[in-house]
Amino acid sequence: MIIKYISFLIGVIWSYSIIKTQSVFSKKTGIIFKIFITKVSWLTLIAACYFGYKNFSIKFTIIGVIISILIVNLAFYFTKKFVYQRFDEKKIKIFKSFFEYTLIFWVIYYVLF
Repeated sequence: MIIKYISFLIGVIWSYSIIKTQSVFSKKTGIIFKIFITKVSWLTLIAACYFGYKNFSIKFTIIGVIISILIVNLAFYFTKKFVYQRFDEKKIKIFKSFFEYTLIFWVIYYVLF
């Protein structure tokens, strides 16, 4: 039972973290990210909630979803704080641009091939 609940929490954390990642990207990359990745993550989140509802009570499912959302939001907050303390604005922009263009390239590559 504990292993099922932990797998439920991991599924919710995984899905919500990918959904939350969309907010980090710029508008152009966010659209591509939204079309190809976030839609699947929403379906995964809904499936994880359904799994939780079927295997546990509604109370444990809601508590698990709330805890998972809090964990992801705290992780994003502390990661952002760490990155802005560790690197200057110019390095962050360069890395972010590189990552966005790489993501666009990979999406186009997988759509075409």
